[in-house]
Amino acid sequence: MSGIHDLRSFIATLEAAGQLARIRRPVSRTHELADVAAALERSGGPAPLFSAFAPAADVFDWPIFSSGLAHQTRVALALGCPPEAVTAAMGRALDPAAALPPRVVERAEWQDNVLLGEAIDLRKLPIPIHAQNDGGPFITAGVVISHDPDGGRGNLSYNRLQVLGPRTFGCNINEWRDLRRFLAKAEGHNQPLPVAVAIGVDPALMIAAGCKYDGDEMELAGAIRGQGIAVARGVTVPLLIPAEAEIVIEGRLLPGARADEGPLAEFHGYYGELWHSPVLEVTAVSFRHAPIFQTTIPGWTEHIYLGNVLPREPLLLRFVRHASPNVKALHIPPYGNGFMVIIQLDKRNPGEPRNVALAAFTAHVNIRICLVVDPDVNIYDPADVQWAMVSRVDWGRDVFMVPGAQGHEMDPANDARGIGTKLGIDATFDKGRREYGERVRYHPVDLSQYLGS
Repeated sequence: MSGIHDLRSFIATLEAAGQLARIRRPVSRTHELADVAAALERSGGPAPLFSAFAPAADVFDWPIFSSGLAHQTRVALALGCPPEAVTAAMGRALDPAAALPPRVVERAEWQDNVLLGEAIDLRKLPIPIHAQNDGGPFITAGVVISHDPDGGRGNLSYNRLQVLGPRTFGCNINEWRDLRRFLAKAEGHNQPLPVAVAIGVDPALMIAAGCKYDGDEMELAGAIRGQGIAVARGVTVPLLIPAEAEIVIEGRLLPGARADEGPLAEFHGYYGELWHSPVLEVTAVSFRHAPIFQTTIPGWTEHIYLGNVLPREPLLLRFVRHASPNVKALHIPPYGNGFMVIIQLDKRNPGEPRNVALAAFTAHVNIRICLVVDPDVNIYDPADVQWAMVSRVDWGRDVFMVPGAQGHEMDPANDARGIGTKLGIDATFDKGRREYGERVRYHPVDLSQYLGS
């Protein structure tokens, strides 16, 4: 079992594995911090922990952590498994039989410091402004905790939160989310909906909050971690909140209240539009001594991992293995913004690549491009994937299209209702054509043994 139980133990695990970069050079929270983190994410570099900032009056001088789940290696560390076993580990955790209820404790770490009433000023929180055209500071890595007001289950989710005033956020909630259903029920009784936002948590909670799950995602986080998550009661809201969070914001979504918030960089690689969103009135801000603020760089690698890769890979794997038991693995690469899947197939029949691609298209509406490769291709290495496409695809014979198919309405290649063309690519080798023999391979070496003085 992993020794990870909160953000601090996760950071220690990353540092021990060479997956943490301590950024001590002062950076601006406006754009520069996100620029550095985004560059590290796309280069495969370590997760940054920023500790020095350009001078800013009346802002808490807390360190800021980002990108903890932006790379397969770090996700594997969070799950306590090898990188190639991430999809299987998520599949086991998502099994409803694996759910583990939380453990209620008397006191939470974040109760060290509690701000109420006039003492609350959200503008003092060190919330970055990420991308150049973002509409302002947004909390992007806050896990939102809510509960069905009719006495049903609880829910964890991500909802972008834009600071609108000293005690109010604009809270973006998609129509299909459980939180939207909960709010609709509360508004039906002209009642506010209590919520809490936990910032800086065990990555098991971060992963669970990104999943569409039939039960309570707090129990899914317990399944991921292998033990129930420690929770404590809120100071001003009747909710159970992760006890080892760094920072907790409590409040209530006001019935009928709406305000403009946005734009923000989104998962599809463009800026989301301005939304007329529910308003969150904050009733308490609590935090540990010397807390660590956590952010996700919106529209970038970690964002895609949390919202598209980790929740959906197990679902797709289950479906495509119905089409062919010879599927070895699959990956939704973050550089595809959740619209692409790469399937590793030990092909026994020339028709199998098309069958598994069609299965992927029907398994999840987001998938628009499916690339099928042989087991000798590393599906986590973009260079190896590109090599397979260049060397093993006859574009006149090995590509097929499914026009007029339902896709995601936010996919920029589709129309406003998500209708577009899905594309299957057979990048497997043996198609009865020319034989080139084995691939060239070199054994990996530890370059530190050869470089330097």
